[in-house]
Amino acid sequence: MSLLLPRLPSLHPTCRQPQEAYLFSCSHRRRDRSRSAIGASVVVRASWEELAGVLIFSAIPFTAVKAVANSSVGERLRRRLEETKKGAEESSSRFKALTRQAREASIWYGRDRPRWLGPIPYEYPSHLTGEYPGDYGFDVAGLGKDPVAFQKNFNYEILHARWAMLASLGVIIPELLDYLGIVHFVEPVWWRVGYAKLQGDTLDYLGIPGLHIAGSQGVLVIAICQALLMVGPEYARYCGIEALEPLGIYLPGDINYPGGFLFDPLGLSKDPAAFEELKVKEIKNGRLAMVAWLGFYIQAALTHKGALQNLIDHISDPLNNNVISIIKSL
Repeated sequence: MSLLLPRLPSLHPTCRQPQEAYLFSCSHRRRDRSRSAIGASVVVRASWEELAGVLIFSAIPFTAVKAVANSSVGERLRRRLEETKKGAEESSSRFKALTRQAREASIWYGRDRPRWLGPIPYEYPSHLTGEYPGDYGFDVAGLGKDPVAFQKNFNYEILHARWAMLASLGVIIPELLDYLGIVHFVEPVWWRVGYAKLQGDTLDYLGIPGLHIAGSQGVLVIAICQALLMVGPEYARYCGIEALEPLGIYLPGDINYPGGFLFDPLGLSKDPAAFEELKVKEIKNGRLAMVAWLGFYIQAALTHKGALQNLIDHISDPLNNNVISIIKSL
């Protein structure tokens, strides 16, 4: 399938010739106008059989979980959990006590933790006690004064930080794989994928020809598919870590750090001291990822290129490809 959009000029080592102005050239505008009707029609492009197939496929995980929980298998799993749950709860309580001790001994928690202004004298908010990971005493807006609101905002921050880290991989990896020639995607640049979809392109998952699932459908169908796929995880998150107990799964942690074989298969949380330090590393990298997304947005808006191509351009000519030069060219 031919690409809807032209490749970036130096994305492949074998392609060195200069390229005409990207996206805003007259010929590209004419082609865009000629395909506008197609773009409008592919928003809901699917027969009822295809639509039903996608919806059924999307609902399979949630339906399967409910079916197992209501079956005799689920009943046996619950009885087995009841036999072992008391011991697991005692073990979890002992581990939580050890994590509290590790937090008290850690330099990242408590009164002597690092602060965002370092050695500069400053009256830090009294409600920030260093109990949570990543607490550097920064709350100029006073959002953490209410303990309930503070806990809720911390949960939201952890959630968005993890999404940002995963999404950052989604920005870099497809473009990198395409650049190295390992996998060639219909559209490797993250912000142009939606545009390609609106123009009627069929998207192959992981670049594997024929692996479409919902990638050959319209945007509305994909949105419905995504919503159905998120029903199960979001419902479980809303209900808490006890939501999996009908399946015989006990999670020893809390809503942000459930633990157990399902959420910690590598056993990274077995060492209490290391676990508390990993919490700090996670929130720090998650905050960096959220800030990085601001950079991704600004790069896309100003350069009309992908993040990897911007990095390649900067390394090849740092004096002429940087923030200042881009702003001057506007």
